[in-house]
Amino acid sequence: MSTAIRWGILGTGAIAKKFATGLQSVPDAAIAAVGSRRQDTADAFAREFGAPRAYASYQALASDPEVDVIYISTPHQLHCENTLLCLEHGKAVLCEKPFAINATQAKAMVSLARQKNLFLMEAMWTRFLPAMVQAKAWIAEGRIGEPRMVMGDFGFRADMNVESRLFNPEYGGGSLLDVGVYPVSFASMVFNGEPVAATGAAHIGQTGVDEQAGYVLTYDKGRLAVLASGVRTETPHDAYVLGTDGMVRMHSPFWCTTTATLTRHGHEPVLFSQAHQGNGYEYQAMEVMRCLRAGETESPDMPLGESILIMQTMDRLRAQWGLKYPME
Repeated sequence: MSTAIRWGILGTGAIAKKFATGLQSVPDAAIAAVGSRRQDTADAFAREFGAPRAYASYQALASDPEVDVIYISTPHQLHCENTLLCLEHGKAVLCEKPFAINATQAKAMVSLARQKNLFLMEAMWTRFLPAMVQAKAWIAEGRIGEPRMVMGDFGFRADMNVESRLFNPEYGGGSLLDVGVYPVSFASMVFNGEPVAATGAAHIGQTGVDEQAGYVLTYDKGRLAVLASGVRTETPHDAYVLGTDGMVRMHSPFWCTTTATLTRHGHEPVLFSQAHQGNGYEYQAMEVMRCLRAGETESPDMPLGESILIMQTMDRLRAQWGLKYPME
């Protein structure tokens, strides 16, 4: 592996551009190539971000011998297929969240990565932000006592468009997979495991996907996560960890926050605030690069087993709502 880690970008949409922008703030990272379904979009992306090679197919990108790791930013329903393609060609992979459409797909992705001894990680960038790292440290140090409840939400009001990926079942649309994965993953990070029970309610809109949803995850010892998501409903965007001796607040919008507050009984609040080095997407890339250089095939902060458990939790919720995607 060369001194600079050479990235391939699979997909050229809005998220790919955000990731590539973040990557530009990492001095030992290089965007080596981009793959799209069309040559013109690949060329435009390559020009914008200085990639020396642009391919009109994902296959061609996966076959590039001068790419060390591929970031997958395609729509949800393609994550499994694209990840398997890259792994089959011997490439390490950072795959956008949600990791897959369901746990069955996630397990297939993880199985192949482990079989080939290749790095794979879900791109839950929130976990690697400095404010989130600080919050995890406060919790691990026992600063709020025993964490008992997590609260979090991610909802916004999108214009109704039946062709949009947000509302199209063919694209794995709906609030849970698109943005609900953030609070679900946050709760999983705090409580470090799969809930013993998952219950919730959703409004299934005219296109057959969940337009808004609220859910309660119950963990052992009575610990609870109270969460919500929406693509037609604006929500506050804060997240909290409530403990026996205090609480941690991740300030809005919590999934890309630069600020966390520790509040403890009998103490002045402690504020942590740190601007991102780039746009925030760079920290997950830095973790991937650390793992690759260390010869690790998964990140201890976003392990593959946990990505499967998160998908299983969302599967359980969708089953209650009768929400099944056409490809399942």
